[in-house]
Amino acid sequence: MRERLLRFNAEGVDGLGDRPGVGRKPRLSEAERSMVIALARSEPPGKLTRWSDGSLEAERPEEEAQWSPDALAAAAQERGIQVGRSQVRRILRREGVRWRHTRTWASSTDPEFAPKGPGSSRSTPTRHPVRRPSASTNPGR
Repeated sequence: MRERLLRFNAEGVDGLGDRPGVGRKPRLSEAERSMVIALARSEPPGKLTRWSDGSLEAERPEEEAQWSPDALAAAAQERGIQVGRSQVRRILRREGVRWRHTRTWASSTDPEFAPKGPGSSRSTPTRHPVRRPSASTNPGR
């Protein structure tokens, strides 16, 4: 507050605005951040593909089958974006993008497969911790 008063006294109303260039400059542009996010949402190059005969094969088996922060950073660096693993994690966390896909164990292409039944009953009571009276609320002790 004092800093703004001093600037107002020195510069008038123009001194009350925010100063440009405050803080650290971002290392990545918005376009580069968008490319990292788009990369995380794309299919990994080594992902297995199921063919009509039921066999599994990857287009590029030497590549990653699923995205990890390391794999995303390496793929971004191949595209000319200088980004590290930790920065990839921060970008994705800020945007709410998942880089790992949850494996669904309850689905299968096997015609004999039977899915799991329904979950537990909603009528099952929730367990709550037992509260014990403190010495100040129990004067008889």
